[in-house]
Amino acid sequence: MSDELTEHARTNRAYWDSVSDSYQDENAEFITHTELHWGMWQIPDSELGILGDVSGKDVFELGCGAAQSGIVLARAGARVVGLDNSARQLEHARRAVEAAGVDVGLLHGTAESLPFADASFDVVFADHGANRFADPYLWVPETGRVLRPGGLLAFSGGTPFEVICFDEAADTWAPRLERPYFGMHAYTFGEDSAVEFDLPYGEWIRIFREAGLSVEALVEVRPPEGAASTYRNAAETEFARSWPMEQIWKARKTPA
Repeated sequence: MSDELTEHARTNRAYWDSVSDSYQDENAEFITHTELHWGMWQIPDSELGILGDVSGKDVFELGCGAAQSGIVLARAGARVVGLDNSARQLEHARRAVEAAGVDVGLLHGTAESLPFADASFDVVFADHGANRFADPYLWVPETGRVLRPGGLLAFSGGTPFEVICFDEAADTWAPRLERPYFGMHAYTFGEDSAVEFDLPYGEWIRIFREAGLSVEALVEVRPPEGAASTYRNAAETEFARSWPMEQIWKARKTPA
């Protein structure tokens, strides 16, 4: 574990510290629930079958934001720790956790270097969290290290289609390829934006295996008819009904 941030982690820390207040103003109500929901269209976990029963489990959230998900899981009986790279996001999280009256541990740091012993958690999850803004070549091995044998990694994020179909000039998604699929890794859209990450599907599978993780499922999320979102407008949601803009990986830590 290193205490030094990568250059992109420093960039993303400054970015999220600057936009945290506006992000919460715009999205907090939409992503606050009494049960766990996922992603840009906030589909219930009970429909997707991702985490299921977390009672009595040690759960770690990569990129907890204002702890909306962590609070739900703590109420469901999990022992929850959330980490975020943004100190400002954690200020929102501390207020929310205190108001909810639950126990959620909150840490300031990067998913690329985790301050935990090996085999510390039963579940590691993220909902468009640090998995989008940390290098998967760094955070996936760290996740594999801190998961217990049989433990679950589950995270939602963008897809290769989200990257390769984005039309920067129009500032929206188009039903055509705008950039190469091969070589996908780090990218930015526009000035003063965060550094985001995605990989080709085969590369995800390779780094999971190298981290001791076996893929159980890849859920390609299709928003239901009439789905609303504070993250995507109606036209973008309609695009996502034909081209997957969001996906959820499930991978299991294999025995040593």
